Amino acid sequence: MVTGWHRPTWIEIDRAAIRENIKNEQKQLPENVALWAVVKANAYGHGIIEVAKTAKEAGAKGFCVAILDEALALREAGFQDDFILVLGATRQEDANLAAKNRISLTVFREDWLDNLALEAPLQIHLKVDSGMGRLGIRSAEEARHIEATIAENKQLQLEGIYTHFATADQLETSYFEQQLAKFTTILTSLKERPTFVHTANSAASLLQPQMNFDAIRFGISMYGLTPSKEIKTSLPFELRPALALYTEMVLVKELAPGDSVSYGATYTATEREWVATLPIGYADGLIRHYSGFHVLVDGEHAPIIGRVCMDQTIIKLPHEFQTGSKVTIIGTDHGNTITADDAAEYLDTINYEVTCLLTERIPRKYIH
Repeated sequence: MVTGWHRPTWIEIDRAAIRENIKNEQKQLPENVALWAVVKANAYGHGIIEVAKTAKEAGAKGFCVAILDEALALREAGFQDDFILVLGATRQEDANLAAKNRISLTVFREDWLDNLALEAPLQIHLKVDSGMGRLGIRSAEEARHIEATIAENKQLQLEGIYTHFATADQLETSYFEQQLAKFTTILTSLKERPTFVHTANSAASLLQPQMNFDAIRFGISMYGLTPSKEIKTSLPFELRPALALYTEMVLVKELAPGDSVSYGATYTATEREWVATLPIGYADGLIRHYSGFHVLVDGEHAPIIGRVCMDQTIIKLPHEFQTGSKVTIIGTDHGNTITADDAAEYLDTINYEVTCLLTERIPRKYIH
């Protein structure tokens, strides 16, 4: 996707916020527990390469991604000797590519290992489905079979075993405890304990520090976002959001009563009012459901009116503004703040989706 450097719409990523979130989390960890920065999905919309650099500077000991392509992008960007784990599925025919680039892969099916001809050593992390219901082996018998298969291939090493908690971001812990018990049963069934046992995502690492094992996968909270609204007041430290989204007014005009705006003419002025057109739309991740939400102009709330278009959005102004005036979509302006959580609540979704939706058409600018 082409990045719009010549359009007055941009994202600012505060590196200092990312560093602060990592360092605060590291203070909660025993010295022997590694923090791996989860930078999948373009670092949750924050920019994979620059976030990875910042995380490494802050002390992250490795990276987790969703797909092999993300891991290769990190290697190509200069992360030559860093630990990188692909959490998602990788095709068997790409195993050699991962091995040659010293990228650890997740295995969640025994048959994936069948007839695997490797030209270089490959590190494997066994995924356990302890109750998430997505990927993973589900029994101690499967785990032992995979362990034996790996032992028969000199090019394979069982480097790690892990699971993912479905309800770690909830205060009620009964299902979490069920998952932990199942994972522990499978872990203890192995003949040898792998180098890395890891279960904790951001929520688990913040609320259940006893679950840290050998490493944690620090994702959403590295970006200063709370894993869920429910646990926000239970966190051991305050998270500092790293992402802000800005644009500028490219046209300011006065509507007369009866004037309508945007597709479908769903908004019609009932009195004289000032509106502005913003150069951002659903192709940038500001989806149509944002209609009716608000932005900040000089710290004042300005509602989004009419339908959000592919490339443009219209807001109602509290009074006349100059063309070129700055607009805050996510961030702080004159003491008022709109957070990704605010947007998520309006959209009936989660903060993860709000930032992941922001496309690469919006340039990222890194500060501090």
